Amino acid sequence: MEHLGWGLEMTVLGMGLVFALLALLWLLLTIVLKLDKEDEPEEEISPQEATVEAERIAAIADDAVGAQTPERPTVNGMPADLVAAILVATHTHRKSMRRQAAPLVRTVWPGSQIFASRWLATGRARQTNNWQPRGR
Repeated sequence: MEHLGWGLEMTVLGMGLVFALLALLWLLLTIVLKLDKEDEPEEEISPQEATVEAERIAAIADDAVGAQTPERPTVNGMPADLVAAILVATHTHRKSMRRQAAPLVRTVWPGSQIFASRWLATGRARQTNNWQPRGR
């Protein structure tokens, strides 16, 4: 019974310490939030004033050096993004054609085997022929 009393005392001390530290952190965060508030309120402007200000900034930006839109980059007279799209399409086509080897390179004519691939044939063989340790 003396161990039960000691265990309850340790539980109360541990939980009390945890909740005391949580309360201290809560107090600290509350103080930081009160000190961090901005003193000056933001003034609201009307939509017309915002539009006028945006047009003024846009007029200044139009006169800035480098604000002019550059010409579209070209490759041999074609737009660069079109050339990039063609390049991606040709690489994708090459990768897909590599998976389908030419008939001269193939060991078996397509469709002559029942199985779709070696991977699938191996999986089916493992399903039908269960492995069992020998000698048992």
